[in-house]
Amino acid sequence: MSVLVNKDSKIIVQGFTGSEGSFHAEQMIDYGTNIVGGVTPGKGGTEHLGKPVFNTVSEAVEKAGADTSIIFVPPAFAADAIMEAADAGIKVIIAITEGIPVKDMIKASDYIKGKDCRLIGPNCPGVITPEEAKVGIMPGFVFKKGKVGIVSKSGTLTYEAADQVVKEGYGITTAIGIGGDPIIGTTTKDAVEMLVGDSETECVVMIGEIGGQLEAEAAKWYKENGSKKPVIGFIAGETAPAGRTMGHAGAIVGGSEDTAQAKKKILKDSGIHVVDSPAEIGKKVAEVLSK
Repeated sequence: MSVLVNKDSKIIVQGFTGSEGSFHAEQMIDYGTNIVGGVTPGKGGTEHLGKPVFNTVSEAVEKAGADTSIIFVPPAFAADAIMEAADAGIKVIIAITEGIPVKDMIKASDYIKGKDCRLIGPNCPGVITPEEAKVGIMPGFVFKKGKVGIVSKSGTLTYEAADQVVKEGYGITTAIGIGGDPIIGTTTKDAVEMLVGDSETECVVMIGEIGGQLEAEAAKWYKENGSKKPVIGFIAGETAPAGRTMGHAGAIVGGSEDTAQAKKKILKDSGIHVVDSPAEIGKKVAEVLSK
């Protein structure tokens, strides 16, 4: 079993022929990801990177059987691309695009609620099930197959955590980068729930940051559901000044519960193993799994 993507996923790239889409699609194909084509309006019927190009997502679903999409469409058009994918019957939509206007995401988020799909992102590094499918922009060589799931708001900290886990002799089932924008499709709680429910995942690393309530919601779910699977938590942004956006648009301390200290306390009170530095993630995973 795997979460979200695997070797059988049929993946298309929206914004396939653009520079970002081309670069990362090539990397994904080299990794062995099952890319079945891409979408660039007006270029349907041509080939790119040895894969067919379609004018619309519905055409890609009909002709290539696509069930997963990764979006590299510019910010002004990315919300439309998300809604188009949902309309066409794509089950997993992974939006990499950074800088989508909040008002556009409010509309897209509301629009896809009634659809049978899951949105990851936007402004995220994507999802990887090591040695099966890399649907994102992460460096594939860092990830090795194993039994630790990763959920993270930060791209670079996802890679850092994976590297540490692998160096400790463990690997990754699936790593999910949920994105750092104020409005995202899949929350920390959603992702933790998926990984805790995955039969191959024995431990979950949850990387959060200041701002918002996502980590607190995940911790509350974890506490209430009495999971037997250990979760290791890290909150980035301990030294960030209050009231100022730091890096991610969603990382801004609004209330007292948004601070790193408050979040760490909530996590600890919920039975999550909290580390104070990202450098401790791998060691804590090894310690917990060797018990």
